[in-house]
Amino acid sequence: MEASKIRPVGTDTRLRHGRVSLALSFFVQGVVFALVVTRIPAIQDRYGISDALLPAFLAAVPILAGAGSVLTGKIVARVRPSLVPRWAQPLLLFALLGVGVGDQLWQLALALCAFGLSGGALDASMNMLGVRLQRAYGRSIMLGFHATFSLGGIAGASLAWAGAHWDLSLLASYLPVVVVLLPAVLIGSRWSTDADTDADSEKPDPVRTGKPEGSSVTFKALLPLCLIMTFAYIGDSTVSNWSAKYLQDILGSSDELATLPYNAYMVTTLIGRAAGDFGVRRFGPVAVVRFGAVLAAAGFAVVAMAPGPWVGVLGFAILGFGLCVVVPQCFAAAGRLFPNASDAAVARLNISNYVGFLIGSPLVGALGDAWSYRGAMLVPMLMILVTLVYARSFADGSARYGGVHDRSRAADVG
Repeated sequence: MEASKIRPVGTDTRLRHGRVSLALSFFVQGVVFALVVTRIPAIQDRYGISDALLPAFLAAVPILAGAGSVLTGKIVARVRPSLVPRWAQPLLLFALLGVGVGDQLWQLALALCAFGLSGGALDASMNMLGVRLQRAYGRSIMLGFHATFSLGGIAGASLAWAGAHWDLSLLASYLPVVVVLLPAVLIGSRWSTDADTDADSEKPDPVRTGKPEGSSVTFKALLPLCLIMTFAYIGDSTVSNWSAKYLQDILGSSDELATLPYNAYMVTTLIGRAAGDFGVRRFGPVAVVRFGAVLAAAGFAVVAMAPGPWVGVLGFAILGFGLCVVVPQCFAAAGRLFPNASDAAVARLNISNYVGFLIGSPLVGALGDAWSYRGAMLVPMLMILVTLVYARSFADGSARYGGVHDRSRAADVG
């Protein structure tokens, strides 16, 4: 065995602990995000937000999250990314609590401001750390982190359903979650690691050189991944915002059945991400992303042509299986594309998340009103297929993980 493939036991333990810590961060963010977005009607009622004003509040969160992502890109040029979740996670939880405590619009605005900024910072820093850990492991583990986000989303949505079912106040729903998760993230963040690798040690010190880490990240090279991620989130926001309405208004389902598409989408997203890393290791990232894009497009096609509600549910489930692999692999590809500036690349790429979220819902709504909702489902389908054109962006012959680039199993930790 080559000496270069042997790491000290302490290093392996540090990476395992870092992996657990990061998985917890993804899970917590999934829980908190779901608790907010699934209780929007209750939030609207509590604060007396009119239907006309609601879109402004909903749009403000992803805009602020984008600002938080940009700010994080600046911060990590000076400090290690592992320091960001240590303040961003508690702030996110306190913001959630703030949404439940207040009763005036300015209080909600302040809480959502903190929610957006901390959520964007957490998004960016978690994916930076995921890219670093994947590079240190020498094999694909990125999809597993996003799987824990999906698991957190299912848990948060279930808690939100329970709160609505038993007519609990927002404070009664949110306070127990904060009480449980706050100590967990404070303890878990102590295990966080930047997973320094040879590539990281060769990076110029931006503090010493005065040259920002992101100076080597070119927008032209990152643009294909930005487009793919934007289109992926347009597809995702279509499901979260329009699946229930589509099933009820277009396919004639009952109120109860209309809640199933998003749940089916989340479950298949979780399953697909849980198994996705094995697919990347076996077939490589390009093949997995291509397969995912085709499967996601097929899901949208099934939804658009569905003769009844159950076929529609099946289409959204297929969509989840396909779309779930695209975003994690975008972050991984950005890390491979800019190995000496992966943090800056991830921060910039992460903005596409919020661009897609902002575009998706109004786009489908406008097309549905002006044309038809069946036809509107074909637009994100075509966008997802653009991934096939740029699929080679997910490959890098110098990568040490993914398909034939996986390291020897002797190097694996955890």
